[in-house]
Amino acid sequence: MDPTTHIQARPEAMGDVPGICELPLTRAVVQYRELHEMDAPGGRIEDIGLALVVEGRHAGSAEVIDLGSGRIKVLDLSTELVVLDWVYEPTLAHVSELITETAKTQQDEPLRSYVYKLGLRVLERVGFGPLTRPTLLRIGYRDICRDFDLHEGTSIRFVLGPGRLTRVYLDYDACALSFKTVFTEPDIPLEHALLDAFGSAEVRRFDMISEADSIEYQVRMVLPTTFAETRSSLGAMRRGLAALMLRFEPQRYESVGHLMNTFGHRETLASLRVRGSQAQSVAISHSLSSAHTVH
Repeated sequence: MDPTTHIQARPEAMGDVPGICELPLTRAVVQYRELHEMDAPGGRIEDIGLALVVEGRHAGSAEVIDLGSGRIKVLDLSTELVVLDWVYEPTLAHVSELITETAKTQQDEPLRSYVYKLGLRVLERVGFGPLTRPTLLRIGYRDICRDFDLHEGTSIRFVLGPGRLTRVYLDYDACALSFKTVFTEPDIPLEHALLDAFGSAEVRRFDMISEADSIEYQVRMVLPTTFAETRSSLGAMRRGLAALMLRFEPQRYESVGHLMNTFGHRETLASLRVRGSQAQSVAISHSLSSAHTVH
């Protein structure tokens, strides 16, 4: 058994308020969204949306550390949080020591490295499922962003032409790429490019609702049901985004391609041994079914 983390049925409930049973979240590994953040909402490239609660005994909020960036955040507990796991007290104590040391030395690498490895071990042990799928997709898309357009946010920008710009985000829950534009009218060249680059996906256009809005396109990938399908979906996203770059920004594509040919592309998920179903499946088509019909 991994000595640093441990799945625990339920820690002791707080009984200091008569008739009220509260569950302290300290030591919990939680999955959070932007709506949970009470200060400076996320979107940073280092964050993975998975955090360890270092202080969660108050009813209104919890102090957590993101297991990707190693940054302290404050989460709103009035909205629903997903608890994936619990860690041992010694693990929490060690993280607290690293936080204190980081504050003193301003060197965050030991803390960042430790909590990131902790997060990956949690994902490996919990395994693939509807609860872990968004985090795995976020980690995979983060790698694509770093390869194609490294900056503070989790998006990739494309210059489609003079005055034509779009930024691509990933909806982790829906496994859909969202292309946010500044257009007030449909962009036909972009629509054709999306259909060509993501042939097997469903492409949708969301028109303006108010004058403050702009046209948005969404490429909906098939929702993965296994860890292997998750990696396959991310691979399809990478190929499609590369095709868009080649089409609209060939010089940038050449530069990015040269770097990836030299150093290889990032794929954090390739190093994970995530538990999942061992069953093998084969897609059945009408032609295959007819070929095996016994007369």
